Formats: sequence, C-alpha cells, structure tokens
Amino acid sequence: MDRVRDLASKKAAVIFTKSSCYMCYSIKTLFYELGASPAIHELDHDPNGRDMERALRGLGCDPSVPAVFIGGRFVGSAKDVISLHVDGSLKQMLKDAKAIWF
Repeated sequence: MDRVRDLASKKAAVIFTKSSCYMCYSIKTLFYELGASPAIHELDHDPNGRDMERALRGLGCDPSVPAVFIGGRFVGSAKDVISLHVDGSLKQMLKDAKAIWF
C-alpha cells in the first residue's frame, strides 16, 4: 500500500494500468485528450505489480485497474472517471491538481 501511495503522490495525475486492459487505454486516452500527461504504472510490467494490485483492491478499486489518482487522492476506476468527465468535474480536478493549465 505504501508503494501505491508513494507513486500516486509523485505526479499530479497517476494511472495504474495493465497493458492488455482496453478500459485502461480509454482512460489514458481521455487524459491525453484533456491535455494531461499522467504518470502511467503498468502493473503487469512491474515486479511488484501483484502487491500493488492487492493494495489497489484494498482501496476499493475492483477491478483493480484502471486506478486513477489526481493530486495524490484516489479518484476511482474507469466508471468513476467517466462519470466525473460527463458531469464536467474531471477537468476542474485536473486543473486544481495542476495536471492541466487551461
């Protein structure tokens, strides 16, 4: 859990993913289209990936990926991020965390 929290706090926007996950790809693409450059941590390419996946589940992320953090705070998984985008608050969250400037 400490590793996940440490990585999540190093950049304004952080996404934990798996390389084969289509929803992870969609969330990453959404962030790029909004102008953000999130830190991406692919759990299937990290030697500690299984431990981090368990930690993400412990935070309530099920499925464990994509897991999105903005400003060091756990935002949720794909459905949560999409809901925030639809209601217009995702962009403001990214601005407040200084992940985007406009």
